[in-house]
Amino acid sequence: MLKDFREFIAKGNVIDLAVAVIIGAAFAAIVGSLTDEIIMPIVGAIFGGADFSNYFILLSAPEGYEGSPTDYVALKEAGAAMIGYGAFITAIINFLILAFIIFLMVRYVKKLTAKDEVAAPPAGPSEVDLLTEIRDLLKK
Repeated sequence: MLKDFREFIAKGNVIDLAVAVIIGAAFAAIVGSLTDEIIMPIVGAIFGGADFSNYFILLSAPEGYEGSPTDYVALKEAGAAMIGYGAFITAIINFLILAFIIFLMVRYVKKLTAKDEVAAPPAGPSEVDLLTEIRDLLKK
């Protein structure tokens, strides 16, 4: 079983997938930071200083909670039942940015591979064709 597992891991596709997952996780962190630290403040400034991460609907505050009913972080730590639609909007923006960047990367790779296919010289006759031609010449 250990040998089979080692062979499975050693396959090129598994290693490529592992590298892709690691790079994807790091890339997701970059996109999250881009969204949270750059894009959302600009969007908030355009819409009058709104911070989407603090938009929520409070369903019920926990018993004994004495903090502000508008403090999202404090309510979340206290375990309040609420719908954080601002965080959801931020997650959607993160997804759209990530999807667009992946689209651009795939598009670029397709262009590179298309150039490689066009630049490849035409293949010559196959071995069978050459042997057939030699046979025909010898018959003559």
